Amino acid sequence: MNTAMTSLKSFARLALPLAMVVGVSACATPFKADVSRFAVQLPAPQGQTFAVVAEDPKLAGGLEFALYADVVAKEMQDLGYTRAASPETANLLVRFDYGVDNGRERVRTDFNGPFGDPFIGGFGRFGRFGGFGGFNRGYAFGFYDPFLGGGPNVRSYTIYTSGIDLKIDRTADGQRLFEGKAEAVSRSNRLPNLVPNLVDAIFTDFPGGSGETVRITIKDDGKTVRPVE
Repeated sequence: MNTAMTSLKSFARLALPLAMVVGVSACATPFKADVSRFAVQLPAPQGQTFAVVAEDPKLAGGLEFALYADVVAKEMQDLGYTRAASPETANLLVRFDYGVDNGRERVRTDFNGPFGDPFIGGFGRFGRFGGFGGFNRGYAFGFYDPFLGGGPNVRSYTIYTSGIDLKIDRTADGQRLFEGKAEAVSRSNRLPNLVPNLVDAIFTDFPGGSGETVRITIKDDGKTVRPVE
């Protein structure tokens, strides 16, 4: 086997994993959640204890709920509160609930033909994102060439709405101190992935502005960004 052929095959073996990595990274998108919060003055964390309990009695004692309760507890501890040994001994009760719907179908149409140029993009994407070079080669300069590809590309997929509810009550008198909701629309219905992100969103800039609804973006590196309204 000649040297040129060996080098070509070696390059192909290296190029395929690299292309797969680039493709995966290109598809990754930040997690976005709409967060609404209402709060009164929360007690200073010094000496205050809390317990996370299920808002829905059917979730109480479940292993799945315990997993998510630990995520919420970690956020409360980061704020300076101490986790109580039991709800009976806690100064604050953090009532927590979560869920995801059954999903709904979404149809998307663009003009990325089978031979579209990935460096140029598609006609449909131009109108959606306002980027540059927004045409498919099949429609370049206003005409359609069936040999270059083009034509409508219709895709159907399922999207899900997930959400969490979080309430904080003072045990001494039962006063409600905080209410918050976080919702997100995604193509996944896997609660073990969704719930931690929703919890992260609801605790971003906690307790937030009372009566304010904001869009919270969680970037790929796990950091959160609260947009300026």
